[in-house]
Amino acid sequence: MHKKIAIVIPARFASTRFEGKPLAKIGPKTMLEHTCQTALEAAKLLEDVIVIVATEDQRIFEHAQQIVGVVPVMTPDTCPTGSDRVLAAIDALSIQPKIIINLQGDAPFTPAHFIAQIAQGLIQFPEHSVATPAVQLTWKELDDFRNSKKTTPFSGTTVVMNADQQALWFSKNILPAIRNEEKLRNKNDYSPVYQHIGLYGFQLDALRKFVALPESDYEKLEGLEQLRLLENGLSIRVEKVSYGKYGPLPGVDTPEDLKRAEALWKKTQC
Repeated sequence: MHKKIAIVIPARFASTRFEGKPLAKIGPKTMLEHTCQTALEAAKLLEDVIVIVATEDQRIFEHAQQIVGVVPVMTPDTCPTGSDRVLAAIDALSIQPKIIINLQGDAPFTPAHFIAQIAQGLIQFPEHSVATPAVQLTWKELDDFRNSKKTTPFSGTTVVMNADQQALWFSKNILPAIRNEEKLRNKNDYSPVYQHIGLYGFQLDALRKFVALPESDYEKLEGLEQLRLLENGLSIRVEKVSYGKYGPLPGVDTPEDLKRAEALWKKTQC
């Protein structure tokens, strides 16, 4: 089986905070079905794509078998991270895709064009090892982000990049610091702050290198896996994206998140 692009959804049943999360319902569909639908929509925007569900659980495997267009793969329950599970699925299928997208199973409302855009970025700029999206915040969104940081300082990540959209750094702090902010606010609606979205496309050799590398110093301090890539000299391209009408819909880590996600999902159906 030869495919240029693999979109892999790591879907683990044994989540500490929310066991069985991929099978939880949001509206009439499971979270996994929503995520697979996103992946399949992204595949239509690309060429030569396989969509894979990588799981350690027979129940999720059997559920994924019922989703048309998806290839389920059993992976070891010892995989320490989603990235390890993604690579395990690729190796289990004995395929060699040029680009691998790690689409988190608990982010069911990731816009399909985000996935397509990072894949296209790696095709167009093969000198980069990894691609990931970020959204430029309006001043109002930045104000809200700053307020949320007062109570949950480690929620939300920012990224700074150079003129060629190569990532310079990611942080749980809000970067960059802004001098003469009032003057900038009067110029346009957008701040210079980009909020990172946890979606990654890898060149295959970069994914292998990433999984093999030990946890890095700044990765430990910030709790951000992508810093392992930067600390080891791998180049990350930042794709500038926009959510559009509804704004960001949340990932799902807990049953409480699921309730919020369902309420927001209902709004999108109106």
